[in-house]
Amino acid sequence: MIETLLFPFQFPFMQNAFWIVLLVAPPTALLSCFLVLKGWALMGDAVSHAVLPGVVLAWITGLPLIVGAFAAGMSCAMLTGYLSYNSRIKQDTVMGVVFSGMFGIGIIMYTSITTNQHLDHVLFGNMLGVGAQDLWTAGLISAFVTAFLVLKWKDLLLHAFDPAQAQASGLHTGFLHYGLLAVLSLTIVATLTATGLILAVALLVTPGAIAFLVVRSFGPMLIVSVLVCLLSMFAGVYASFFLDSAPAPTIVLILTVIFVLAFINRLLVTRRTSRQAARG
Repeated sequence: MIETLLFPFQFPFMQNAFWIVLLVAPPTALLSCFLVLKGWALMGDAVSHAVLPGVVLAWITGLPLIVGAFAAGMSCAMLTGYLSYNSRIKQDTVMGVVFSGMFGIGIIMYTSITTNQHLDHVLFGNMLGVGAQDLWTAGLISAFVTAFLVLKWKDLLLHAFDPAQAQASGLHTGFLHYGLLAVLSLTIVATLTATGLILAVALLVTPGAIAFLVVRSFGPMLIVSVLVCLLSMFAGVYASFFLDSAPAPTIVLILTVIFVLAFINRLLVTRRTSRQAARG
């Protein structure tokens, strides 16, 4: 029985998959909390899809894929921030326009390439094909992003709730705004190999949304989001071995189930509290 349970850990490709989980889960979970509070859930979706043209262009020119991904992600984030700050158009509308435009360009470039190789792993991820270089890249980026979010979490929290108060308090709101966009792009680059562009958005939204439903203060929200993300990713990779399924979709399915359970629990708690208040 124990040998069967420990069987997945005997394979090097599974060991690398578990290592990438430990590296990617903390930054994505922490970042998801800020994206949820700021109402930037769509921003994570937009940037994750908008990196596609940069990836394809980097592949055509022979540059590292992460360079193209980061450049395209930052271009999308900066353009979205600039247009939303300097026009009357709402931010979600700007994100929709920029996201669809860059994703459309990326799809045209992707389908026009004539080669025996393919870039499907960029879209859908290849967690079981993670190598040593991918681990080093994800580890360095994750360490930087996690350090930035941990050191600046109070400033980022104030900026998320009240940007005007943050500016009046002497904080560099421009640095916080574009710094958050920069670490968002970096985080997507870190998850590029593991989860792909399409599924990366789940890691940037769902853990924070689950923690938001479970706890009432921001500090515990950060801790809960990281634990939920680690547990879901570890369980998804482990279960995919026995189910013979792709790890990334399995992880997303587990996160979705946990979110539904957290949502139902919040509804029950709210109703119970309302009844007690009515009786009192």
